[in-house]
Amino acid sequence: MWWVFSSVKRCMSFNFQTFLERVLCWVKPSATSLVPGTLADLTKGKLELLAENALLRQQLIILRRQVKRPTYRKMDRLLLVLLARMARTWKQALFLVQPETLLRWHRELFRLFWKRKTKACARKSKLSPETICLIKEMAVKNRLWGAERIRGELLKLDIRVSKRTIQKYMRPIRRRRPNGQSWKTFLRNHAAGVWACDFLQVTDLFFRPLFAFFIIELQSRQVIHVNVTRSPTDLWVAQQLREATPYGQTPKYLIRDNDRKFGPNFARVTATSGIKVLRTPYRTPRANAVCERFLGSVRRECLDHSLIFHEKQLHQLLNAYTVYFNQARPHQGLGQRIPVPSVPSASLLKPPNRVIAIPMLGGLHHDYRRAA
Repeated sequence: MWWVFSSVKRCMSFNFQTFLERVLCWVKPSATSLVPGTLADLTKGKLELLAENALLRQQLIILRRQVKRPTYRKMDRLLLVLLARMARTWKQALFLVQPETLLRWHRELFRLFWKRKTKACARKSKLSPETICLIKEMAVKNRLWGAERIRGELLKLDIRVSKRTIQKYMRPIRRRRPNGQSWKTFLRNHAAGVWACDFLQVTDLFFRPLFAFFIIELQSRQVIHVNVTRSPTDLWVAQQLREATPYGQTPKYLIRDNDRKFGPNFARVTATSGIKVLRTPYRTPRANAVCERFLGSVRRECLDHSLIFHEKQLHQLLNAYTVYFNQARPHQGLGQRIPVPSVPSASLLKPPNRVIAIPMLGGLHHDYRRAA
């Protein structure tokens, strides 16, 4: 009988152990769900909860040491916000995020809530997509037009739209109405009568400074005048402007920076010639972008490949580069055209002949033309 009793005892012990393991698995906190784990905590004692909280707190301390930031899903953010609402000491209980981050999540949830709530009340626009695109195009291309002006243009096309509807589609495009035309628009409209001037400082072989003065026409990108000196005084600069405007061939506007080399004599010459001087703001090279780009081209394409010994050599070198720049070099701003194109001869108008390369600047650049 003893072996029967031993077998029954062994079976009862095995069944009790299996039942206990299943109960422990059921009350074990779930890693993927919050509600079952919270219900399982109700069956635990206070000492066990303290030990588990200490264990979780230590894991959070270790988690904060990692380099990569943990990722938060939308449900994680929602649960953290709701739990923080239920706990009075929620700021002290946060470890993974800052309290400001949790408040920001709450504001985002508030915006999403009201966006979804008011979405059903929003009316569908009665305007066609073509009309909306036309309103936006008019607002972008005509910066001086207001909603009423655009409404008049739409009436010319037999399109009736209210002023408030036009303002609704204009608001994301134009935050504020400009007081006048932009600097870019002004230069585009008056490029034919606008010149720009600037200085380029060059250091010779013996580390002595030299100053090159350039005057450029904006529309054609043609270099009007170039000269070199070691002492650019006000009288010298005024004389360069006289030489650049013979026989009354003066521009309407002249762009210059705030260099002190442009003194009272230079201002007197511009006033007597009827030239209106436009001074660029401080630290804004883009206001004189054409001239600044030309100075960069001079350095990259000419001066960086030459040793300057004296003033006369620099003058000859810049004159040769000016001829190449005006008569042989295509320009991106002109659609790959030349500022002063040469008139094709009768022989060049015939069927294409062989191409020849004419060296420029001592072979640094070449001008390719059709042979006669």
